[in-house]
Amino acid sequence: MLHAHLTTLHVVSLILEIFATQPELTEQLLAGSGIAAADLDCADTRITRTQELQVCANALQLRSDLGLELGRRMHVSAYGMVGYAALSSATFGDAWRLMLQYPALLGTYFKLDMHLEGELAWVSASDYQHSPALEVFNLEMCLASLKLISDDLLGQPLTLSAAQFRYAEPEYSARYPHNFACPLQFDAARNAFAFPASWLQQPLPLADAVTHREMLERCRKQNSEFNTRQAWLARIRQLLAEQLTAPPGLEQLAQQMHCSPRSLRRHLQELGTHYQELLDELRFERAKTLLGQEDWPICRIAEYLGFSETASFRHAFQRWSGVPPSRFRA
Repeated sequence: MLHAHLTTLHVVSLILEIFATQPELTEQLLAGSGIAAADLDCADTRITRTQELQVCANALQLRSDLGLELGRRMHVSAYGMVGYAALSSATFGDAWRLMLQYPALLGTYFKLDMHLEGELAWVSASDYQHSPALEVFNLEMCLASLKLISDDLLGQPLTLSAAQFRYAEPEYSARYPHNFACPLQFDAARNAFAFPASWLQQPLPLADAVTHREMLERCRKQNSEFNTRQAWLARIRQLLAEQLTAPPGLEQLAQQMHCSPRSLRRHLQELGTHYQELLDELRFERAKTLLGQEDWPICRIAEYLGFSETASFRHAFQRWSGVPPSRFRA
């Protein structure tokens, strides 16, 4: 769950776990994501955020309160190194300051913030910049998980004072108290929950200074490596996005990145991806945008995306999304 183009299979695995009693739905849940059921058995597999969101969108068609349910399952241990560093912090406030210091390691789709208003501490999520249709789902998952993390850190339920959401009250709002046992407000000015600020001084039951120093150092190293790799990956994506009509081959792309083709392959492998996967992801993203514009015929979209034949584009889009482009547009 990294805040970047690549992430782990954790959310996808949890979704399949939720529907475990209906194994016949696995194919439907993974449709259009490019993820095979066998991939879930490999702990080192990395996927793109686009792939993760595709599985989420598929699952959301089957269960409208999916975000709340996922949030109830995403414990602090789901956040890797930064989660364990938070667990070993001295106080609840120290743990929160640590998590907010390393947002990339938290893997959220939002900008997280905590500020004090009188006697309350407000945790807010803002600046969502991904699929608009999945914003409410992602917000529910994010805030519900942060509440659960707080319970894990404290070793007891965190008492909430209020929860606010910018969107209209959903039809399944009766399920919100399972995650947010407090007064709820929809159509509010922010997405946030509040608790008495006095909790921030609460010592954590699993605090350990030696372990915390070790985990903190690992977080710093992981964050540095993460930022370096993501900056490099972002540059590759930018170059490919600028040349979708006539995409450079691997060797030409390596020249543009000032490295050898062998080094480029190795770096992409370390990031859990490869050249064709990145190119397909960018083409798929652009194709979906252009299909939403009626003045772009499918043959023109195919040409714009560098396909020599419209049929080749149709086959590729069917592979990416599970449906032909004409059906996606309809």
